[in-house]
Amino acid sequence: MSSRHEFGAFTLEVRDDGVGIVTFWRPPVNAVSISVYEDIGRFADHVRGDQRIKVLVITAPDEARAWCGGADLHEFKGMTMERRKERYAFINEQLPRFHQIDRPMIAAIRHPAVGVGVMLAGMCDLRVASEDARFACPEVDYGLIGGSAGLFATLRMPEAKVREMVYTGRAFTARELESTGFFNYVVPRAAVLPIALDMAAHIARKPMPALRARKLASLMWEGSEWMDAYLEAQELSYALIESPESSAAVLAALESGKKRRPRGQG
Repeated sequence: MSSRHEFGAFTLEVRDDGVGIVTFWRPPVNAVSISVYEDIGRFADHVRGDQRIKVLVITAPDEARAWCGGADLHEFKGMTMERRKERYAFINEQLPRFHQIDRPMIAAIRHPAVGVGVMLAGMCDLRVASEDARFACPEVDYGLIGGSAGLFATLRMPEAKVREMVYTGRAFTARELESTGFFNYVVPRAAVLPIALDMAAHIARKPMPALRARKLASLMWEGSEWMDAYLEAQELSYALIESPESSAAVLAALESGKKRRPRGQG
């Protein structure tokens, strides 16, 4: 019999075969707030202690507007350097806990992944994406810099494409990024979750000790270089957060979101 667990914005369903299905749902755009980072940490801690879980599939509901819509810009209104440092200090306790989950993780991406959403996808072991799902690192549009480049380097993505993503901030479809090797499969949207679940079921038939050892070996092979680069990017970003350009860009993005939002939606 399957079991269900709630961790704020994340719901975990553990099937009898050892497949854990994680659904991220924070309407309307799955934006990542401080509370969501806390949820990520609690979810990761639970998985490490649950011996039934052999593999995870991370998805979003059909009606979601994004697999992960990036940082919650509402928390950036009036942001100061000191508050930014405090925010990063908390984030830096949570993201490594997700990355270090000692089970294989499959990202089943049917919707856009933005900013930290791209990082979360990159921290998964395998990625299945809808051919029209869009991926963007738009921090430059807000007068800031993000930390995805170091993770991309660890994943051996072509440097030229990485720089195009972080310098332009524009969104690329999974089909456009297919040649980078970031994805295991790029398929029509309806096929994403079935393929991810089929992969998960196949993995779940393997012995748990071997799966955990393989995941830990992969983490050791990756090393800490990507995190070191992420921390260095944070240091550079501190000085940018109080700039007039950054403040204006955040407010403009929030106002634009209000105009696009359907009537009655919070």
